[in-house]
Amino acid sequence: MLDPMLKLVFTLRRLPELSREEFQRYWLENHAPLVRKNAAALRIHRYVQVHTTDDEISTALRVSRGGPEEYDGVAELWWLTRENLVAALETPEGQAAGQELLEDERRFIDLSRSPLWLGEEKPQVEP
Repeated sequence: MLDPMLKLVFTLRRLPELSREEFQRYWLENHAPLVRKNAAALRIHRYVQVHTTDDEISTALRVSRGGPEEYDGVAELWWLTRENLVAALETPEGQAAGQELLEDERRFIDLSRSPLWLGEEKPQVEP
């Protein structure tokens, strides 16, 4: 069995002055290219954006469970190993890339209301 990849999950809330549409457009059109540009320096294996949809089903699911206000999206980043992430963050290139991403995130993400954490996937149903 392969070792699980390390995954960063970043649940995002937009800055109050942005609409969800403005937030998601900036995230997709401005921030995503920046992540792609810095992926090698940070040794990112995979990056996915999950954009929250405004629809009746989503609202019904949240309300049926007594859930809190939804996030505006979720960013998921994978590294092949924990060591890859640590090694990337120890290089000047990795540190500069991380700083560039953080500076851009401050333009559209309410960082104080956007939890993030590292974890390992435990697949239960697969194709």
